[in-house]
Amino acid sequence: MKLAVVGGGSTYTPELIDGFARLRDVLPVTELVLIDPAAGRLERVGGLARRIFARQGHPGRITWTGDLDAGVDGADAVLLQLRVGGQAARNQDETWPLECGCVGQETTGAGGLAKALRTVPVVLDIAERVRRRSPGAWIVDFTNPVGIVTRALLTQGHKAVGLCNVAIGFQRKFARLLGVAPDQVELDHIGLNHLTWERAVRVAGEDVLPRLLAEHGDAVADDLRMPRSLLDRLGVIPSYYLRYFYRHDAVVRELRGKPSRAAEVAAIERQLLDMYADPSLDEKPELLSKRGGAYYSEAAVALTSSLLRGTGTSGGVGGAGTSGGGNDPGDIRIVNTFNHGALPFLPDDAVIEAPAVVSPAGARVVPVRPLEPLHAGLTAHVTAYEHLALEAALKGGRDRVFTALLAHPLIGQADPADRLTDALIAHNREHLTWA
Repeated sequence: MKLAVVGGGSTYTPELIDGFARLRDVLPVTELVLIDPAAGRLERVGGLARRIFARQGHPGRITWTGDLDAGVDGADAVLLQLRVGGQAARNQDETWPLECGCVGQETTGAGGLAKALRTVPVVLDIAERVRRRSPGAWIVDFTNPVGIVTRALLTQGHKAVGLCNVAIGFQRKFARLLGVAPDQVELDHIGLNHLTWERAVRVAGEDVLPRLLAEHGDAVADDLRMPRSLLDRLGVIPSYYLRYFYRHDAVVRELRGKPSRAAEVAAIERQLLDMYADPSLDEKPELLSKRGGAYYSEAAVALTSSLLRGTGTSGGVGGAGTSGGGNDPGDIRIVNTFNHGALPFLPDDAVIEAPAVVSPAGARVVPVRPLEPLHAGLTAHVTAYEHLALEAALKGGRDRVFTALLAHPLIGQADPADRLTDALIAHNREHLTWA
């Protein structure tokens, strides 16, 4: 089994490698290729990756290359974790929107649109090259904004599934708080990427969400950086990213008063790269936990195994055991894929984040109960924005950028949308062929 990781020079890659090494019985990788144009970073990351495999006794071969076509040739699955423009572009995404009184964040609001505009054309080019060199390969997308990028891939006919770590992060946290094994926790997780709610937390078939909030609400609220009182009133647990909607103005004031997250990550990355150059290092360093992306490796191994092997293994985030219908048995995984009627108020080709049956035939969202009006309204609003954002990413043009920004619920006014449009184009001109 050959896997390729596009963006393999990322400082995050050792987390993935550690997961592949630990879970080799779930996903028996024989060849892993790291692909990245940054040769210096790739050499350091690749060297550490080999040492991690060797330490854990993994027999698979790890190579690296800057040649995308050669790297994906013959791959069974291609994992995308790229960042067009690097941390410098992310830093801009997190700062210039604040000048217009809007949240600065790499996946939400104007910064999120900027990232989508830079990223979608690059990802689609990569996907076309994967289709030519490995037409049967699955594409697993970690690249943000995952919902928009996955929708771009699927609408162009690529074999793709999007993956986020929010669900598996909640599953692991709730398991610790409740004192149970993670695979005993099943989530009623629904919404869009970075716009989701946990409407139930089931252990042995019982919804323990009310008890979780009653006994551990303060800890959960602290992690989400939201008031405990808000969680009690909602009766659900929103993802961390809902704070940008529920407490927008307070978050803007907070972000204006401290360095950007991109600046923090850039400093961590410099330290990590120095550590990776040490030939005696043969495990992921503790510092990597501050980089973000907790549990991505475990979610990635589980999802890729379901896509390639149809293992029917239990313990998928969002479900315990297997499920399916007709001739399409598979594992329950929480993924980003086409709606196809699961949320009837959304178009079939909207991409939602929900439990789905995943097998070599693809991902199919399981039936879900109706989404409550409070959540459905925001979901529909952001879905409309994502449709317009994808149009802007595919076709370009100032008017399309303005329309997408005007449609975003965090903006929604003509004057700020105009100013944000000009700022977005000015800060991203080198990445926008139409500008």
